[in-house]
Amino acid sequence: MPRLIRLALLAVLASFVPCLAASAAASTSPDWTVADPASQGLDAIRLAALDAAIRGGEAPDTTSVLVVHRGKLVHEAYFNGADRTTLHNTRSLTKSVTAMLVGAAIDRGLIVGVDAKVLGFFPERTPAHPGRFKDATTVEDLLSMSAQWECDDNNEYSAGHEERMYVSADWTGFTLDLPERGYAPWVKRPADSPHGRAFAYCTANSFLLGAIVERASAMPLERFAADALERPLGISGSVWQHASEGVGMGGGGTEYRSRDLARLGQLLADGGRWNGRQVLSPGWVQAMMQVRAQTPFDADYGYQMWRFTFTMGAQELHAWTMSGNGGNAVFVVPDKQLVVVVTRTRYNQRGMHQETRKLLQDYILSALP
Repeated sequence: MPRLIRLALLAVLASFVPCLAASAAASTSPDWTVADPASQGLDAIRLAALDAAIRGGEAPDTTSVLVVHRGKLVHEAYFNGADRTTLHNTRSLTKSVTAMLVGAAIDRGLIVGVDAKVLGFFPERTPAHPGRFKDATTVEDLLSMSAQWECDDNNEYSAGHEERMYVSADWTGFTLDLPERGYAPWVKRPADSPHGRAFAYCTANSFLLGAIVERASAMPLERFAADALERPLGISGSVWQHASEGVGMGGGGTEYRSRDLARLGQLLADGGRWNGRQVLSPGWVQAMMQVRAQTPFDADYGYQMWRFTFTMGAQELHAWTMSGNGGNAVFVVPDKQLVVVVTRTRYNQRGMHQETRKLLQDYILSALP
């Protein structure tokens, strides 16, 4: 690296580190241990280059980047008017939180397990298009985006497309009424698909998971989230959205602060533990981060989480990812004890997710020891 550029990056870093330390001293989130990246073996120059690249226009509309390594917050930067108090609408990243809440409900015996039949939670409903496929649909089918009703957010003609659900007066009924999925000759059926599941990304699935948690817990989704997940993690001030009929929106739109998103990621990285407390069972965290289906997007899928593959030198790394429209992401890289939060507002723009993953690949992984 040319000497002048290196000196400029060092100057950026020098101005950033005291700011981080001062912010840490005034933090209302004392559960984070803030550490200088160099003291943890990370290349501070690469992290300074990350901030400089964002300010220079790489990954437009980025609002924050946080890096947690071995449980310590080693990098925290905000952009475009955001700060530590900003609530970020992370869109479909909520889906992963909803999967955590399903696990919490199972841990408490409120849901018997992932094999529980979906229709059993809605006994008063008589869904349209009845049949064996619908009677057989389980919680696991929703979690793995492999329910056999016709719902695909990536196909504007799909009966279950999320935009059709949003204009419905009854999102629960909309989902339960969906017809059976068909298969064109060029589309693999479940039996012919990797892992025995035919993947189709469907926000209605995630919404219905939230509705199931409400039914099982007999409380609003945001209240169960606060009791089972957020308060144990020290999270306060989240904002949950609701369907037309008032059901909590488990499929997207929940707002969190960046440090709180990091807590959610760290919970998964630590097998469901936070500050010595087991918030989620280790078995559920392991279940969430186990490949259940193959997607058409160069990624595998677990329970409401994506698994992307990155490289670090000659090493191949898997990052389990909570992902949302706009380029929002929480990456969990178990092999490196790494959690990365990226919040952005680049909603509905081509390449937004690839830009976010490029920040992880080009700057953060290269900064690791």
